[in-house]
Amino acid sequence: FYTAHECLLLPYEQALTRQDSTTGKWYDCSAHMLWVGERTRDLDGAHLEFTRGIGNPLGVKISDKCTPEELIRIIETMNPQNIPGKLSIIVRMGAEKLRKNLPGLIRAVQREGKAVVWISDPVHGNTRKTENGFKTRDFDNIRSELRAFFDVHDEMGSHPGGVHLELTGEDVTECTGGVSAVTDDTLRHRYNTACDPRLNGSQALELAFLIAERMRLRTGLPPL
Repeated sequence: FYTAHECLLLPYEQALTRQDSTTGKWYDCSAHMLWVGERTRDLDGAHLEFTRGIGNPLGVKISDKCTPEELIRIIETMNPQNIPGKLSIIVRMGAEKLRKNLPGLIRAVQREGKAVVWISDPVHGNTRKTENGFKTRDFDNIRSELRAFFDVHDEMGSHPGGVHLELTGEDVTECTGGVSAVTDDTLRHRYNTACDPRLNGSQALELAFLIAERMRLRTGLPPL
């Protein structure tokens, strides 16, 4: 298996960075892949400076605030040699903002000939707080953003390369909606997360079938 996490605490990441004795390249050994978050991807910031010096596969999260020009500069900073598979663009916007903003970003990447992997993060742009104080996400909004991600790539002739989700196989009640019919009132029953709300096993499986259907459609296979 492979591991990945956000490159957030730079002293931690630096302490686990080593130089390969055979190639001379530097690798962050805290994970196989690291990504830079939406809040720390400043072009003049330390996080991009650190990640551009390591040989790991990298990712960067972008929201609707990212302009095409800024995205190209980020790509050129993190993957200056334009190595295919080196850099993933992890999109987190919300469905409507994604439909409006993602085409321009894809168009800029295509125009400049940049090699990236497009990944959807349909959870982080859809977080809300309930009246009784629970941080949650609505399954319908997650599904809508994921559908929008596939739709835009179909329109642009680009490839939807992956999905980033927060989930558990356990029967928790942290995200509302879906086949398990969690509501704002029932969130308290099994709200076990120590941080962000996760899709439970049933919700995750429902989303997996949606992804499978879209993938079959793109390859010309009949529906399941």
